[in-house]
Amino acid sequence: MAEKASVDGGERGNHIPLGQHFLVRPEIAGWVAGAISLTRHDTVLEIGPGHGILTRELLARTGSVVAIEKDYSLVAELRETFVAEICSGQLTLIEQDIRDFDPVQCSLLGTRYSLVANIPYYITGYIIRKFLTTKHQPADIAVLVQKEVAERIVAGDGKESLLSLSVKAYGTPGLVRIVKAGAFSPPPKVDSAILRISGISSAHFTSPAQEARFFELLHIAFSQKRKQVGGTLGKMMSNHPLSKKRPEDLTLEQWIDLTNL
Repeated sequence: MAEKASVDGGERGNHIPLGQHFLVRPEIAGWVAGAISLTRHDTVLEIGPGHGILTRELLARTGSVVAIEKDYSLVAELRETFVAEICSGQLTLIEQDIRDFDPVQCSLLGTRYSLVANIPYYITGYIIRKFLTTKHQPADIAVLVQKEVAERIVAGDGKESLLSLSVKAYGTPGLVRIVKAGAFSPPPKVDSAILRISGISSAHFTSPAQEARFFELLHIAFSQKRKQVGGTLGKMMSNHPLSKKRPEDLTLEQWIDLTNL
């Protein structure tokens, strides 16, 4: 959940601190690592390991951790902290911006992996979208995100959003626990939450064209989310029993049915 002062974060030789909020309570790192089932046979991709508090928990639970860290000074620190795990091959450190990382091209992930991360607020949506839509999806995801974002994705009040439906199209989200701001140093201005997305797949879509139509309908409908879908989606909704509902009142299954019309 590290909030960074800039997108680039500085160049090698002219390092600019990234303004991160580091997780400082080991028990919360345990909650995050324990949000999904991990065994010694599993591989985990960790984004932004920072000082390694979550990395240590993952190493204790799984056979292989691939950690992507953008900050070269933190990479140097991690190499010293986990020298034994790196030498044994249990931990692989990759110095790279996650936005440039392609899971399809990373053989270290094998055929099945999980994603666990304490990610920056400002790229939360990007990271979730990137890994839900890639051809090499993780089996499940456990991430620390802003509490309000987790609540919107889960949609516990029954009111869906473009964000919640975009996640539910690929997996089942759940809010595991609230994490208070004091668990980070320096503390952010808002609380966080552990978000789990399980059962990830593209099974709802039979083709890329159907997938594209699904998101096209969502974007059209939610661009005027207070209007009834019959008014925004036009002729296809003529006399349809859902035409008088608002976009937020339709379930994922109903949106899939509309896509198939």
